[in-house]
Amino acid sequence: MKNELKFTKKNAHGLGFLALLVLCSLFASATFAQTAGGTVISNQASATYSDGTNTFSTVSNTVTVTVARVSGLTITPDAGSRAAVTAGQTGVLYSFRVTNTGNFADQIRFLAGGNSVQLTGSGTVTGAVIDSGTTAGSIDAGDTNIFTNGADVLSASILQNGFIDVLVEVSISGSATAGNTVNVQLGDTATGSPTFDNQPSNTSVHEVRTVSTTSVNGLREAKGDVSATIDSDAQLLLTLTAPSGPLALGSDINYTWQVCNTGARPASSITLANAPSGFNTGVFIFAPIPVGTSLKAQTFPTGTLYTTSPLSVSPLTAVWTTTAPSDLSTVRRIGFNTGSTLAVGACAPPVAVALAVMITTTDATNDIFEIGDAFANNSVAALITDQSGDTVSNAGDGNADFNEGDDPGNLDGNGIQQVTTLLRAGSVLIGPSGVPAATGPNSNNDDYTNRAANTGIAGIAFGGVTTASGQVVFTNTIRNTGNATDTFVLSRRSAPAGFTVEISTDGGGLYTTVTTNTVNLTVATLTNADILVRVTAPAGQFVMTDFPVVIRATSTNTPASFNETIDRLYTGALRMTKTATVTNGTGVGGATDAVPGAVIEYTITYTNVTSTGGTGSSGVTISNLVITENGSASPNNWATTTTQVVGSASDNNGGVLTGDSAGSGVLTNTVPTLAAGVTGTFKFSRTIN
Repeated sequence: MKNELKFTKKNAHGLGFLALLVLCSLFASATFAQTAGGTVISNQASATYSDGTNTFSTVSNTVTVTVARVSGLTITPDAGSRAAVTAGQTGVLYSFRVTNTGNFADQIRFLAGGNSVQLTGSGTVTGAVIDSGTTAGSIDAGDTNIFTNGADVLSASILQNGFIDVLVEVSISGSATAGNTVNVQLGDTATGSPTFDNQPSNTSVHEVRTVSTTSVNGLREAKGDVSATIDSDAQLLLTLTAPSGPLALGSDINYTWQVCNTGARPASSITLANAPSGFNTGVFIFAPIPVGTSLKAQTFPTGTLYTTSPLSVSPLTAVWTTTAPSDLSTVRRIGFNTGSTLAVGACAPPVAVALAVMITTTDATNDIFEIGDAFANNSVAALITDQSGDTVSNAGDGNADFNEGDDPGNLDGNGIQQVTTLLRAGSVLIGPSGVPAATGPNSNNDDYTNRAANTGIAGIAFGGVTTASGQVVFTNTIRNTGNATDTFVLSRRSAPAGFTVEISTDGGGLYTTVTTNTVNLTVATLTNADILVRVTAPAGQFVMTDFPVVIRATSTNTPASFNETIDRLYTGALRMTKTATVTNGTGVGGATDAVPGAVIEYTITYTNVTSTGGTGSSGVTISNLVITENGSASPNNWATTTTQVVGSASDNNGGVLTGDSAGSGVLTNTVPTLAAGVTGTFKFSRTIN
């Protein structure tokens, strides 16, 4: 037929090209109502025609185009602003709307650790949530945390053109300057100015981006930002006057506070929830009683408040009374009401806020720290506060257990923490183990610990020298008798030539060889600490001889204060000396001639050669001493050349004797104990055969 309608591939190609143009336009703009991704667009052509007589109709084949998924993301506002804030204001909310401008439902990824939020200016982000809780526009239960999240947070699925709201909570620094701005950014897109929306994701460290990876244009990111201007408002400045010291323990400390309004608007009163009516409203100064002190009896202005609430409790929630407790040592803070308002540039009279405390601590290690708080409201009824100091070094201060940064309102940091130093008197004792206060024969600087080495002395008679090195580990106890924690310098004052002296302060884990160098040890006041002193004697030393090593401990707090002890190494503690006396009554030869029938009396003098004297010094007590006389053991031969005189054996220390019998060639003398410096004699007689 001439009039036949032809539907060719060329027609189908034209439809496909049209669909491609539509898809490209989606990439270029997301401002119109987009067809949802996944929508199937069908196209079939129809035609009617006539052959001149009859009417005909026909259709083409159907072609379909599935709309591609296109991701899209916007965050608003861009370069937005919110109501002005004041220095020290907390709970400031910055609101953002995150909209899915793609053509299908998608989620939004917020990075772990709150990294999707950035702040520029004098403030700190304190929270950030997806506003999904019970009350829109406020952070409450049910909101999704995206600030302290340990892992990335994915939002719930957001429909095409749907949105979620994000709230970022900020605390404005107390030191913020009027006229400056605090800017919060959600996301970090660097391109796409001025809106910075719907940009290809580059997975940067502060990004907010889509989640689905099925879109033809990939992950998208966006950025919004909001600024708040710092208003000039009431501003408190609290100053504190205190003595710097050093003060002796038991002294008094007098403090004076003064609060001034250095801002451009008047400061108004606050109301304390737990203070007596009529005395609970005003501009307040709160003065803690510093740790280590106690409130002194004194006259305060009418309306002065007292609290026994712990310092860990905020002064705003402490329980206050206008009546001083009978036991002033229980008072933890004083509250001074300086008036209902504080005008611009005005200061409260300092005379009305003076405070006296008495130092009660017996430990001068920690100085006395004091830091006060002033509270009022600013012109927008926001709580403002200032401290007389910072919170960086609060160990031992009046608020040691109270984090001042938790006060409503942030600090402007204008003041300095007041420190009154204490007079630290160093004093030290060092002595034998467990007895640091031991004395020697003359003083507490010659107390001693005596110990004997047992190597290289076997078979060496008195007068000989050791055949090997000997080593002894001494335990010395140090006591800090000063009034503060002290670091003691441990030194070797003297030692025999060639000896090695080592000191360990960790129970023997690590030894330090000391010559002219020193070792330090920190000890709390009125407590003990042990050190080990390892002394090594080289071979070749005379046996039964003492070798003293003097160890000194010197106070760092008071360098003129020191104490010494002696660690004395002995090369054997027992000295034995033998003598022989001949008595000849045979008539043959002289009276002392050793002829057959004459009697030989052997005397063994034994001595514990270690020193004595003093109180608490540690000597060497010999125990279970066994002296053996074997007449057949080389070089002895008296067992066969002499005969035992029965009943002749004796010991003046009450030793237990064996072998004093007929025919015996071996005698023993067992002495249970032999104290330092004690000498005994063991005798027995033999007749020459």
